[in-house]
Amino acid sequence: MNQDMSRRNFVKGSVLAAGSAVLAAGANAVAAEAGASAKSAGALPKGKIGNLEVSRILLGGNLLTHYTHSRDLKYVYKLTERYNTDEKIMETLALAEQNGINTLSMHNPPHPMSVLQRYRKERGGKIQWIICPTAPIEPDMEKYKKMVGELVGDGCEAVYVWGVQTDGLMRKGQGELIGKAVEVIKAHGVPCGIGAHDLEVVKYCEKNKIPNDFYIKTFHHHNYPTGPKPEQLKGPNAEIPGYWCKDPAETIEVMKTVEKPWIAFKVMAAGAIPPRSAFRYVFENGADFSLAGMFDFEIADDVKIASEVLAGLPKQRARPWRG
Repeated sequence: MNQDMSRRNFVKGSVLAAGSAVLAAGANAVAAEAGASAKSAGALPKGKIGNLEVSRILLGGNLLTHYTHSRDLKYVYKLTERYNTDEKIMETLALAEQNGINTLSMHNPPHPMSVLQRYRKERGGKIQWIICPTAPIEPDMEKYKKMVGELVGDGCEAVYVWGVQTDGLMRKGQGELIGKAVEVIKAHGVPCGIGAHDLEVVKYCEKNKIPNDFYIKTFHHHNYPTGPKPEQLKGPNAEIPGYWCKDPAETIEVMKTVEKPWIAFKVMAAGAIPPRSAFRYVFENGADFSLAGMFDFEIADDVKIASEVLAGLPKQRARPWRG
């Protein structure tokens, strides 16, 4: 019996050791492949937002904050949380930098922000932060001022007004508070953006000459199986999820008149549109930069695709490069 158990333990130990070796080899192979892809793709092009040099592809923050838009697949939230541990997030940030992505953008939940700080302090990370504060935008602006000051003090390179808030302010007829939020940010001397899902936000800001430095606006085509149907888009009160761009054609026309840099986001409609189709559409139709939420294993391929798309664009676009 003891001899049999010893044999079993030996076999079990051998299998586990072999499995660990295979996993380690696989991880090393993935890392090597990512490095090779980064080199073969060439340098990812960059543009300017204020005084910042920003890669044309930015790392989106929803997967890092575990705030995934998975429609009715609720388990994906938990799956993302289990996969993107603190250590995995820092590995993802390092891979992004290795592949030429020098900027990320997200909102500011406390724990993900602490991971960004650890990445800088413990790993020497250089990736730039464009962050939107989630403090309420109220007439006295006190809570908003406090949070913006903390973000800039923590090393945030640019701040933008959260699209969830700007959409809501427009619905309530309080667009003037968007301008107040911009004033708060600009007082700190960092580039200031305005986020939006609703195109009316951009129209209002342009009409009222709000002095933001850039926009972060949803943009993608509707040519995917679960894309919104025409009847869902009718009327001013149409219920459109935040990862949908309600009217891509109108967005193209409005943004042609905007002379500030434009970062497109939700470009893959929360994973429904393949990267090549997404990047080609947004860059051909006027976006200066694209946010892309990516797991670590997607980064090298997505950067390679984006670099190829950018290299294949005509020298002149209908909307000139603004950043």
